[in-house]
Amino acid sequence: MPTPESAAFLAKKPTVPPTFDGVDYDDTPRLKAAQDAVIREQWVRSMMARLVREELAKCYRREGVRHLERCGRVRERYMELLGDAKVRGYLFEQQNYVPKE
Repeated sequence: MPTPESAAFLAKKPTVPPTFDGVDYDDTPRLKAAQDAVIREQWVRSMMARLVREELAKCYRREGVRHLERCGRVRERYMELLGDAKVRGYLFEQQNYVPKE
Protein backbone atom coordinates (compact mmCIF):
# COMPACT_ATOMS: atom_id res chain seq x y z
CA MET A 1 0.00 0.00 0.00
CA PRO A 2 1.51 3.34 -1.00
CA THR A 3 2.13 5.87 1.70
CA PRO A 4 0.23 9.16 1.53
CA GLU A 5 2.27 12.08 0.27
CA SER A 6 2.61 14.98 2.68
CA ALA A 7 1.81 18.56 1.76
CA ALA A 8 5.49 19.52 2.01
CA PHE A 9 6.44 16.73 -0.42
CA LEU A 10 3.72 17.73 -2.87
CA ALA A 11 4.82 21.37 -2.69
CA LYS A 12 8.36 20.45 -3.78
CA LYS A 13 7.28 17.94 -6.42
CA PRO A 14 7.83 19.32 -9.95
CA THR A 15 4.70 20.13 -11.91
CA VAL A 16 6.37 20.18 -15.33
CA PRO A 17 7.63 17.21 -17.36
CA PRO A 18 11.41 16.59 -17.39
CA THR A 19 11.96 18.24 -20.75
CA PHE A 20 12.45 21.71 -22.19
CA ASP A 21 9.64 21.17 -24.70
CA GLY A 22 7.47 24.28 -24.81
CA VAL A 23 9.44 26.23 -22.18
CA ASP A 24 9.84 29.96 -22.74
CA TYR A 25 13.45 30.77 -21.82
CA ASP A 26 12.47 34.31 -20.78
CA ASP A 27 10.09 32.95 -18.12
CA THR A 28 12.61 32.26 -15.34
CA PRO A 29 10.34 30.37 -12.89
CA ARG A 30 9.20 27.92 -15.59
CA LEU A 31 12.77 27.51 -16.86
CA LYS A 32 14.02 26.74 -13.33
CA ALA A 33 11.13 24.29 -12.83
CA ALA A 34 12.07 22.48 -16.07
CA GLN A 35 15.73 22.36 -15.02
CA ASP A 36 14.74 20.99 -11.62
CA ALA A 37 12.53 18.34 -13.23
CA VAL A 38 15.36 17.20 -15.52
CA ILE A 39 17.80 16.92 -12.61
CA ARG A 40 15.25 15.06 -10.46
CA GLU A 41 14.57 12.56 -13.24
CA GLN A 42 18.30 11.90 -13.65
CA TRP A 43 18.67 11.39 -9.89
CA VAL A 44 15.76 8.95 -9.84
CA ARG A 45 17.42 6.89 -12.58
CA SER A 46 20.73 7.00 -10.73
CA MET A 47 19.20 5.86 -7.44
CA MET A 48 17.27 3.09 -9.21
CA ALA A 49 20.54 1.79 -10.64
CA ARG A 50 22.09 1.96 -7.17
CA LEU A 51 19.26 -0.11 -5.68
CA VAL A 52 19.58 -2.75 -8.40
CA ARG A 53 23.36 -2.79 -7.90
CA GLU A 54 22.88 -3.45 -4.18
CA GLU A 55 20.47 -6.31 -4.98
CA LEU A 56 23.04 -7.72 -7.40
CA ALA A 57 25.74 -7.61 -4.73
CA LYS A 58 23.44 -9.40 -2.28
CA CYS A 59 22.70 -12.04 -4.90
CA TYR A 60 26.42 -12.55 -5.63
CA ARG A 61 27.19 -13.00 -1.94
CA ARG A 62 24.20 -15.26 -1.34
CA GLU A 63 24.67 -17.53 -4.37
CA GLY A 64 28.46 -17.84 -4.29
CA VAL A 65 29.86 -19.89 -7.17
CA ARG A 66 26.43 -20.26 -8.82
CA HIS A 67 25.90 -16.53 -9.23
CA LEU A 68 26.24 -16.72 -13.01
CA GLU A 69 23.19 -19.00 -13.21
CA ARG A 70 21.01 -17.49 -10.51
CA CYS A 71 21.66 -13.75 -10.72
CA GLY A 72 21.26 -13.33 -14.47
CA ARG A 73 17.93 -11.49 -14.31
CA VAL A 74 19.23 -8.89 -11.84
CA ARG A 75 22.49 -8.56 -13.78
CA GLU A 76 20.63 -7.87 -17.05
CA ARG A 77 18.42 -5.28 -15.34
CA TYR A 78 21.50 -3.55 -13.92
CA MET A 79 23.15 -3.47 -17.33
CA GLU A 80 20.01 -1.84 -18.79
CA LEU A 81 19.97 0.83 -16.08
CA LEU A 82 23.70 1.49 -16.20
CA GLY A 83 23.47 3.48 -19.44
CA ASP A 84 21.28 6.18 -17.86
CA ALA A 85 22.69 6.06 -14.34
CA LYS A 86 24.95 9.09 -14.59
CA VAL A 87 23.66 12.50 -13.53
CA ARG A 88 24.71 14.75 -16.40
CA GLY A 89 22.85 17.95 -15.60
CA TYR A 90 20.54 20.04 -17.74
CA LEU A 91 22.86 22.30 -19.72
CA PHE A 92 23.31 20.03 -22.74
CA GLU A 93 19.58 19.47 -23.14
CA GLN A 94 18.87 23.14 -22.60
CA GLN A 95 21.50 24.51 -24.98
CA ASN A 96 20.99 21.93 -27.73
CA TYR A 97 17.22 21.83 -27.69
CA VAL A 98 15.63 21.08 -31.06
CA PRO A 99 11.90 21.77 -31.14
CA LYS A 100 9.70 18.85 -32.23
CA GLU A 101 7.81 19.44 -35.46
